[in-house]
Amino acid sequence: MLSVLIVKLVATAAVVIGVSVAVGKMGPRLGGILAGTPIILGPGYFFMLQERSTEFLQAAALSTLHALIATLIFAISFVLSAGRLGVFTSLALATGSWIPASLLFSLLPGGVWGALLAYGLVLLTAEFIRHRLQLRHTVVIARSGWFDLLLRGLLAGILVSIATTLAARTGPFLSGILVGFPVGLFTIGWTLYERYGPEVARATVSMAQKGMLSLVAFALALALVVDTLPPMATFAVALAASMAVSLGIFVLSQWRYRMVKTGEAI
Repeated sequence: MLSVLIVKLVATAAVVIGVSVAVGKMGPRLGGILAGTPIILGPGYFFMLQERSTEFLQAAALSTLHALIATLIFAISFVLSAGRLGVFTSLALATGSWIPASLLFSLLPGGVWGALLAYGLVLLTAEFIRHRLQLRHTVVIARSGWFDLLLRGLLAGILVSIATTLAARTGPFLSGILVGFPVGLFTIGWTLYERYGPEVARATVSMAQKGMLSLVAFALALALVVDTLPPMATFAVALAASMAVSLGIFVLSQWRYRMVKTGEAI
């Protein structure tokens, strides 16, 4: 059992750190697309696809969708609190809001489509709050230090190994919830707050809200096709759906940026 946990922890940490390093080296265009891929959901469901039944995976994917809705609550809580409180208090409040929210959203009716509708409504609320706060679209170009990378990789590895080995014994609900925990937002909010202050951290976390749609696409695609395709084909479809959404968001953001620049020039 311990050896299985360690293998999953190390494998997941390697993927997370490898992708994070690649994002810094590929530049903002390709790096932005790669950053939107499910670097934690991917390893988690890769292992679960090898080990669990179709029914387990469908239920886990639904739990992950509910956890992603709760992640929007995490982002809202951090953005609202980080302007007045310290980083650790803000992260504690955000995490403290994520836990009951993920449990509450798990009671939603309607399956994956009900979860998708709820995500859209909460995302609209999060975007409304972001615009009301008038957070600056601060762009910080800085590669992650080794502490950031190791912290992110370690947290992701621990979550995935527990979710796919220990939590899986208690059922799909806990597994799906755990792999949906916002490790990325947690570490990004922490490190940016410490390096550049609360405004940069708040703006970055709030701007990540729409980027999470790629993770929603991964979980949704997996839930829809897992009962019709072989495990690796299911994984490929889910990953392709996630990358397509991430690419679409990136292209749209680039188009809007050019339009704004053109308007300013005129």
